[in-house]
Amino acid sequence: MRFQFIEKHCNEYPVRLMCKVLEVSPSGYYTWRKRPVSAREEANQVLIKEIESVYNDSHGTYGSPRVYQALKAKGIPCSENRVARLMRLRHLRSKRVRRYKVTTKRNKARRAAPNLLKGNFTADQPNQKWLADISYIPTGEGWLYLATVLDLYSRRVVGWAMAERMTSQLVQAALKMALLQREPEPGLIHHSDQSSQYTDDDYQALLASWKIQPSMNSTGAWYDNAPQESFYGTLKNELIHHHEYPTRGEAMTDIFTYIETFYNQRRLHSSLGYLSPAAYEQLYYQQQLASSA
Repeated sequence: MRFQFIEKHCNEYPVRLMCKVLEVSPSGYYTWRKRPVSAREEANQVLIKEIESVYNDSHGTYGSPRVYQALKAKGIPCSENRVARLMRLRHLRSKRVRRYKVTTKRNKARRAAPNLLKGNFTADQPNQKWLADISYIPTGEGWLYLATVLDLYSRRVVGWAMAERMTSQLVQAALKMALLQREPEPGLIHHSDQSSQYTDDDYQALLASWKIQPSMNSTGAWYDNAPQESFYGTLKNELIHHHEYPTRGEAMTDIFTYIETFYNQRRLHSSLGYLSPAAYEQLYYQQQLASSA
């Protein structure tokens, strides 16, 4: 593979310099060039193209485990070790996570709901537990605030809204989108932090009108809503931290595309058996249909 690297970059760097860096002899390289390409090398070149296609389709967010799972789902024969080795040779690495700070504040005048989840981040079916939170995105026009509602079963974003101010209307818009799309049965648990946007009377009234049970983090315990925090970490790691947005409108377009066309529909989650949120839900409903037949 070192000779192949030299061959690929011979128009960019001197051959002798690359041979020295890679610890191979120039004569060995030129001898290799005259040899017919082996079946293994041809197979590697085909596989590399498939790897790069999956990697680029993920916006550079997939490491070798997810790339391997995506190739496996496409029926392409390979091993995870082989994928990892070829990705190293092509310098293909997943983007790294950055931490972000909490922006919401509690209104002590309003009563908080009890924590019904108590750290149990599992669900048996869709629309059993929803998680809600707010995050922020820097733009040239100032902060853009994003409110989302996440279905805990599939990690799917079922509701979202964006605005230049962090208000109760913002989180209500995200919740109303989720309600319109999902129409949940009574008894659903809605979990959030204790910020004023979620303890707001109108927001709580909307939950009550759908017979949804409110649940909230303990004071200052961000980890009580860890899957939502993880989603925002993923969004910022895979998208936001790699762009500078001159306007809120440009950020909104990118975030909409990321959530609706990539994250929900195609992004593979290790916690879901390397399925996307949409595919994981589809599998659930197929199993329900099969069991009732």
